[in-house]
Amino acid sequence: MRYADDIDTLEVAAFTSDIVRPRPARIAAYPKDVIQTCLATGAGLGNDEAPHIWILIMTRIERLTRRSFVFGTISAAAALAGCQTATTPAPLPQVARRPILPPDDAELKLRYAALEDGGHSIPAIPYQQIDPKYYRQRVNDPTGEKPGTVVVDTGNRFLYVVEPGGTAMRYGVGIGRDGFAWEGEGVVHWRQAWPRWKVPDEMIARSPGLARYSVENGGMDPGIKNPLGARALYIFQNGKDTLYRLHGSPEWQSIGKATSSGCVRLVNQDVIDLYTRVPYHARIVVHQRPLSGAAAV
Repeated sequence: MRYADDIDTLEVAAFTSDIVRPRPARIAAYPKDVIQTCLATGAGLGNDEAPHIWILIMTRIERLTRRSFVFGTISAAAALAGCQTATTPAPLPQVARRPILPPDDAELKLRYAALEDGGHSIPAIPYQQIDPKYYRQRVNDPTGEKPGTVVVDTGNRFLYVVEPGGTAMRYGVGIGRDGFAWEGEGVVHWRQAWPRWKVPDEMIARSPGLARYSVENGGMDPGIKNPLGARALYIFQNGKDTLYRLHGSPEWQSIGKATSSGCVRLVNQDVIDLYTRVPYHARIVVHQRPLSGAAAV
């Protein structure tokens, strides 16, 4: 039988199956209640053929004494020897789920009321004349994307901002010709409140009358009649402009429809709300086919 005065010898013995135990003088240094607890396990102090479990018990106790840890944090190996009662792990915090409630008439009146913004007067939206499914509203997330992602469901005429907890804020949109021209993943590279409309050369080639609003001519001044409305978000992919835009529009009648021009348009009240939820460099995913899990109501 070999005796050990130091913790390292005990550790080696524990992993090499050597029969080693602490000297009696070392045992006496431990609190009486600890020794009694270990004796209760059947390990035994006086047996020259002491089980290896005794070695593990003493090793853990010595380590914890040396480091001034609380006895209750002894490892799972010591717990098997009876020196600790197993505890249930604390549950992980859950992300709060936002309530899903359809907006009532009072809320809709406030949501789509006339307002002043950036020195411009935005008229009220006659929301009663819009299909209710296109109202801005919180829904169960059908996209499966990470929170913070913007998802355009071109086929169903919806735009989603994915939220934590399995919900998404959904907006009704109108899809212009350019909105059908691109799909895939990108980022919101630039955002602008009350942007100037600078018509790209590709659009001027189709409609030469728009040349007065070209980049060279400085574009159209911001305002209610500007086709980009109160806000615009510009989508890039791999560092290049896709010419895909999320923007406001005074033409509330176009929501839920395919239109002859523009990209993805929202009523001005909704694009202002969207602008507050979507930061620079937010990820965006555009689908041309309808999302299978999207609710139609």
